[in-house]
Amino acid sequence: MSEAIVERFKGNPILTKDDVPYPVATVHNAGMVKHDGRYVMLFRAHRRNGRSIIGLAESEDGFHFRVRPEPFMVPAAEGIFAAYEEFGVEDPRICSLEGRYLVTYSAYSKHGVRIGLAQTEDFESVERISLITEVDYRNVVIFPAKFNGRYVRLDRPHSQISPWSIWLSYSPDLVHWGESRLVMKSAPYHWDEMKIGPGATPFETDRGWLHIFHGVFRTMDGAVYRLGVALHDLKDPSKILGVSDEWILQPEDPWEITGYVHNVVFCCGAIPEEDGTVKIYWGGADTVMCAGTAQISNLVDMCLEKARPPY
Repeated sequence: MSEAIVERFKGNPILTKDDVPYPVATVHNAGMVKHDGRYVMLFRAHRRNGRSIIGLAESEDGFHFRVRPEPFMVPAAEGIFAAYEEFGVEDPRICSLEGRYLVTYSAYSKHGVRIGLAQTEDFESVERISLITEVDYRNVVIFPAKFNGRYVRLDRPHSQISPWSIWLSYSPDLVHWGESRLVMKSAPYHWDEMKIGPGATPFETDRGWLHIFHGVFRTMDGAVYRLGVALHDLKDPSKILGVSDEWILQPEDPWEITGYVHNVVFCCGAIPEEDGTVKIYWGGADTVMCAGTAQISNLVDMCLEKARPPY
């Protein structure tokens, strides 16, 4: 039996609805970051009316979390954000950049889904900045560095012509985005052939920016969500050096196979550590939060030595 690429934490799931001190039906799809030496998790949770909010949990070791008594973000009550967040705020990603934390999230309303951008300096308060896409966009992650003075993001617009793919865009100010280009597509009759999307905020390695993404395959019993890895050039993130032909994680544990949405591992956050490992966090079956670790060098090698073309 081959050794697992991602070693699951033996105490999984690390967070469930029972750990939340206010009424929720699920806990999943969490953005992650280290702040002042502690691990901060911004997790999505369904309220009992089916609409999503974002909670906050903290940990000293990255595995045992305590949830704060109040949600971190709920749908806005007034103004332009209220009109586009009415049905919920979902799937946050966190980017540490320029002394602040940028939080991208999916905003749902009767008009569809688009991406909101907020910021915080201390996770005590949060300020909404802008709605940075039109409808039918999800999974926006911002690189934690600027390139030639510009911000760079990965996103996943909806398309009926071609399977959902990963695009890259630039911005001078985080509000206005453009020069968008396709950087990665799914592969036919492959583990990700139905669609792919950005996952965790990319992090820097000595050989490139490592990005953990999700891929979906449609089966006779429904869709299966797995995780893969891609490596972006350090100076030009629009250039992908390699995409691993193999997945790094698939649903296997009971809480990943069965839940609100069956057969799902979905990652919105990963934290590289000084010892050469990365802690990877994923929602299991859209119901619980799980964690595991991997060797960063192994993930990079998969991108370069077991690669397929990005499109």
